[in-house]
Amino acid sequence: MPDQNQPVHPLGTRARVLLTSVFGPYARDDEYGSRRINPMELYQNQVTRVQGGFSLRMFHRSFGLMMIQANIEAPCTVLDFPLLDGFTEEIRNRVYDVIGISGILPNIGKVKKMCELIRQHQPAAMIVIGGHITNLDSLEKIIDADHIVRGEGVRWFQRYLRQDDQAPIKHPLVISGFDGRIMGIPLGNWPGGTAAILIPSVGCPMGCNFCSTSALFGGKGKFVNFFETGDDLFAVMCEMENKLKVKSFFTLDENFLLHKKRALRLLELMEANNKSWAIYVFSSARALQSYTVDQLVRLGIGWVWMGLEGEGSAYDKLRGVDSRALVNLLQANGIRVLGSSIIGFENHRPENMEAVIDYAVSHDAVFHQFMLYTPIPGTPLYEKHRQDDTLLPEAELSYADAHGQYRFNYLHPHIREGREEEYLLNAFRRDFKVNGPSLLRMIRVLLNGWQRYRDDPRPRVRKRIAWEVFPLRSTYAGAVWAMRKWYSNDERMKEKADGLLKDIYLAFGWKTRLTAPLFGRFAHFTLKREEARLAAGWTYEPRSLCEKNAAALALEKAHPARQKAEAQKFAFWSISRRRLSANSG
Repeated sequence: MPDQNQPVHPLGTRARVLLTSVFGPYARDDEYGSRRINPMELYQNQVTRVQGGFSLRMFHRSFGLMMIQANIEAPCTVLDFPLLDGFTEEIRNRVYDVIGISGILPNIGKVKKMCELIRQHQPAAMIVIGGHITNLDSLEKIIDADHIVRGEGVRWFQRYLRQDDQAPIKHPLVISGFDGRIMGIPLGNWPGGTAAILIPSVGCPMGCNFCSTSALFGGKGKFVNFFETGDDLFAVMCEMENKLKVKSFFTLDENFLLHKKRALRLLELMEANNKSWAIYVFSSARALQSYTVDQLVRLGIGWVWMGLEGEGSAYDKLRGVDSRALVNLLQANGIRVLGSSIIGFENHRPENMEAVIDYAVSHDAVFHQFMLYTPIPGTPLYEKHRQDDTLLPEAELSYADAHGQYRFNYLHPHIREGREEEYLLNAFRRDFKVNGPSLLRMIRVLLNGWQRYRDDPRPRVRKRIAWEVFPLRSTYAGAVWAMRKWYSNDERMKEKADGLLKDIYLAFGWKTRLTAPLFGRFAHFTLKREEARLAAGWTYEPRSLCEKNAAALALEKAHPARQKAEAQKFAFWSISRRRLSANSG
């Protein structure tokens, strides 16, 4: 049923729409609340933070904005990662009827500033705010916006622009990351070198009390399936394969494998059509255990991002699961695991913190994310602390710092204020020291997959494994050669690298023995250069991107005079309405 309170824009699909992420730069402290800890650089910030030149550096597009753009008929421009001057120039020189901003809580200062600039330069434009920032129930008091959209935005925009909100969803054609690099070496700069983004659904059925994503879409059990069947997904993936020339898919679904009927139907279609795709997913441990390893391998599961909240976790997704055994099983079969652990549960104390960290590190996952147990506004955990009066006032810790990578925003029962970051960094450092660079671990797991499945009787499985391990023959072997040289004074890590390199040579023969040192010397040189740059304070920033849909391009080409007249007409209507509302209030 349509929402009777849903606002609509008077111009409908003739409205000119700008969708934008918040402005940069992102990796430095500034007056708008940004911090050097870069929330836009996911892996470096949350996963490989202390790995220096070995850290995976990559930026990801604002996929929600791109999903909205793909599904509205109005002329729409997406401005992704603009600088402040670039954003200001855009709204100063082009007329828009609707300006949508997507943000997360750490960027609340930037969202506020952008709204102020819009009111200054385009007072007639309707301002729409979406994203995780909308979990803050007092957002209306902080920023000047016309509409705050909590939850799924595609259907909201369709209704707002007077479109059919029951029309099938169109998936944007976009790769998962850009400007990637590791050891100072650029990654994925060729067709198919980076996975395509696949968004089957939004929201999460698990409903963990600390999860801002679950809160955004209504809590436990609340999610929106854009593509409900395996047939729907298969059609989208075929289109992406043809147009983007990809062989892998990074699946932005909070628990993809929980929808077992859909996943197994996708498997049927992949097998019937001889598709050897690699699929990277988020999943809970319990959902993973409902599949056999053989099913996961046949489905092409190459990466799994899974919660490893801690030993004795009270969360359903881990209840009854031996997470270390599960991680070991997956990685023995070539499935790379990105584990996610939380520091600062109520039962975490200074005296047991070392054991907590050691338990997490003992999984030896390829990547390991560490986050502080943080009551994000809008979550049940936040509400609990608000009722208990244990939240820190914003004067002591701003909303911009409540992101799980810096400080607690509440009074922890056992951990003294200010020590939480120390424990968090200790977890990152311990994982790096014990298990080595994530790149080394990843290569080991890939080799595991090759050794297990290179002679598999199923051609489709062999083809996928062969494609994924192809870099082992040259570039990855060279990276291991460079790591062995880098750790020449660290006997333990040198032994790890040396053993892996010998296994690679044994698997791929004399050609790899010849090429590995050649690429290895280059990789060692770039690593030294990267470490020097980082030591000197170098930070990475994403490039700005501006993309227009077909309707926007057509509007620009034709009817510029009509565009200006419509803008003036609507400006009078909008400003009058806003003044009337203000006077009546």
